[in-house]
Amino acid sequence: MSDWLDDPPPAVEPDETRRGYLTFAEVRRVLDGEPDWEATPHGDLQVHSTDSDGALPLLEMARVARSLGRPFIASTDHSKSLRIANGMDEDRLAQHNRTVDDVNAELGISGFRVLRSIEMDVLTDGSGDMDPAALASLDLVLGAFHTKLRVSDDVTDRYVAALRNPTVHVLAHPKARMYGRRTGLTADWPRVFEDAARLGKAIEIDATPARQDLSVELARVAVGAGVRWFSIGSDAHDAGELEFLPFGLAIAALAGVPRDRVLNYRTADEVAAWAGALRA
Repeated sequence: MSDWLDDPPPAVEPDETRRGYLTFAEVRRVLDGEPDWEATPHGDLQVHSTDSDGALPLLEMARVARSLGRPFIASTDHSKSLRIANGMDEDRLAQHNRTVDDVNAELGISGFRVLRSIEMDVLTDGSGDMDPAALASLDLVLGAFHTKLRVSDDVTDRYVAALRNPTVHVLAHPKARMYGRRTGLTADWPRVFEDAARLGKAIEIDATPARQDLSVELARVAVGAGVRWFSIGSDAHDAGELEFLPFGLAIAALAGVPRDRVLNYRTADEVAAWAGALRA
């Protein structure tokens, strides 16, 4: 025992799937030190409901988000390719839009708003899995990869193609990493972010603790590459997960993302107008 105390074993580094994640204590330390990140009104730009794989109807999710002080949320249920997540086809998306309108009619009197949105599957060639005509009535489209997430090859071209898809406004959880499960995709990130900057597209910081995607490190690269817009989403699938959003705020703060580049701190009308200008 005394020999071990004199010469303790070296610390074991976590494996690659567990590196670069903030703890809740770190998040609180960052945000307590920079309170404006939470004090300034801000929306949540990725929220799910029972219209895909969420646990609660949109109205209930919206009520909880409003109770947390969010002035708006984006209702981003999945698109049709993600069958495992009960993804919506074009007809169900149209019905979902009517649900959003009903929720806004009920909650809008308080100033709260739900943006018509979707988390659309982006295929390996950069195309989306939804008819562009069905997306035209939406306020915001998140494009995300959900297949072939464990390949080891460089997939820069896949990102470039996704960003050049005119229906995509936000590249969601870009690296597609997951704590303890996968390291995510590999790309020439400066090139990816430079393309996003040139095209005026937004890069998401997914605040789910097991995602934290972008990481602080990659968010710094994005800032350095000139990315103009960032989007932060809790990626909530139930009411409790709406409280994940501070993880994304802390990542942005640590990475040096200016708040005036974060869409969440704009109004809902401004976010919709920004996406509309990109579409035009």
